[in-house]
Amino acid sequence: MLRSTFVQPVMKIKAEEKGFKLPLSALVRGKNSWGRYFTESTMISYISHHGVSFKLKTPVSPGHKLKLIIELPPKLGENLKLFIQGKVVFVEATRIQKPLQRVSLRFGGAYRIQAEK
Repeated sequence: MLRSTFVQPVMKIKAEEKGFKLPLSALVRGKNSWGRYFTESTMISYISHHGVSFKLKTPVSPGHKLKLIIELPPKLGENLKLFIQGKVVFVEATRIQKPLQRVSLRFGGAYRIQAEK
């Protein structure tokens, strides 16, 4: 039986996590649920230092690794892109936009910010 003292710290961490709901264009690359490579454009709906959420038409499964190229706002610099990868931790079918699924990705590994020429 779990005591509330074990649950409390986890809930506290989630409440303190800061993120941003800002639309950023992104390109997603990786393998779909059938193991085939794909590339798809999307809009970031949420981003934090731990991960990111977005919608995809291409079916992916939890545990799959994906690469993202996120277009950063012009205020940060001209044509800046964030190159980062992560692992799919959550997939949810959307009710309103049928072919789309909401994907949550936990960042892992190195990243780089680079100006595109």
